[in-house]
Amino acid sequence: MMQWEQLLSLRRQGDTNKRLRVEQDETRLGFEVDYDRVIFSSAFRSLQDKTQVIPLSKTSFIHTRLTHSLEVSVVGRSLGRMVGRVILEKHPHLQAVHGHHFNDFGAIVAAASLAHDIGNPPFGHSGEKAIGDYFASGKGKRFKEQLTEKEYQDLIDYEGNANGFKILTESKNGVNGGLRLSFATLGAFMKYPKESLPKNPSSHIADKKFGVFQSEKEFFGEVASELGLLRRGENANVSYGRHPLAYLVEAADDICYTIIDFEDGINLGLIEEEFALEYLIKLVKERINSEKYSSLRKSSDRLAYLRSLAISALIAEATSIFLENEEAILAGGFFEALLDKSSYKTQIDDIIKISVEKIYQSTEVIDKEITGYSILATLLETYTTAFENYHNGSSRHYDRLILENFDKESLEDQSVYTYLMECCSFISRLTDGNALQIFQKIKGNL
Repeated sequence: MMQWEQLLSLRRQGDTNKRLRVEQDETRLGFEVDYDRVIFSSAFRSLQDKTQVIPLSKTSFIHTRLTHSLEVSVVGRSLGRMVGRVILEKHPHLQAVHGHHFNDFGAIVAAASLAHDIGNPPFGHSGEKAIGDYFASGKGKRFKEQLTEKEYQDLIDYEGNANGFKILTESKNGVNGGLRLSFATLGAFMKYPKESLPKNPSSHIADKKFGVFQSEKEFFGEVASELGLLRRGENANVSYGRHPLAYLVEAADDICYTIIDFEDGINLGLIEEEFALEYLIKLVKERINSEKYSSLRKSSDRLAYLRSLAISALIAEATSIFLENEEAILAGGFFEALLDKSSYKTQIDDIIKISVEKIYQSTEVIDKEITGYSILATLLETYTTAFENYHNGSSRHYDRLILENFDKESLEDQSVYTYLMECCSFISRLTDGNALQIFQKIKGNL
């Protein structure tokens, strides 16, 4: 059974002394510092040019990864605070002895939610697939025999969640420990607290993907031990039960992409407006103030009203499900996403089905995937070849020009796995626009 006093750890990477909640400065709480560090990071800022739904869109009202992440953090804060208030009533020693406040829960979930997409490469999930395919069936397959089975799996199933943990925690350019977030926030961030193999060992939601590369496995074990996460992996396989607050981060993301992607589809004209409003009404029919709704003349105002009600309803629902299942969650016996148990699941599934058909499979999104594949395959081949030649002692002038983007520390004494991950990490941090610009340079289009 996990314990809240451990799960709310304020410890940071490199700490030698214990951080106690009762000694925290209430004007700048450690969990709130986590939020600040994420929002001021270059990796987070780059999300402003990484698209959420429609790629390379010039339409100002369409969500980017950055606006999506900000909205998820707001929803996550509400979920955390609502859960935290009840948790403290149920476990009064957390406040009386340790000094925790219900806002602590909100701050942790908000910070982890803010960072939840920080590891996503350019061109969304198609970017992850493009990187994976390059190593699985493209020219990157040549590296397979030089890697362990798990190292190769990291590359062929390249995962934005694991890359996010890498970005948040890796020592780079003389900065030890990355952003040095609290272990509580890192735990809440980890939706899939396992390494890449074994793949999908169970139907548990935490096994759906993976969340840690081989390069960060040792430090992740340190985080998991400090938080008291439950060990699930057999033999030497690294796999843990989720931090309970990771369920709230996931719910915040699910709520936002379900409702707000749908809204973007309507605004873009991909989904017929009146048809779409009917589906939102089904979701919030018990909450609608008919008089207020009928007074709204503009369809955009009606849409905004329904979106607000829908998000509010799903926040309340997710909070209720979490609290009803708190003991099972702490014991590692809760196996699905919170909204999978929602009484609104039918309505949510209907909305997602329409979004898949009308938005995710739209011509613009398919064009993005085609463009993303071509751009990322070219970048990967260029950078991996430059590193490969450098380490083989056959570096060309062109390779040295390509490697100008990397500091000397990144080039020396590296294994094949390390330099391939360095290439992927560099490319993953590019924005859609940066990736396109470098691609054009490589192709000679100045």
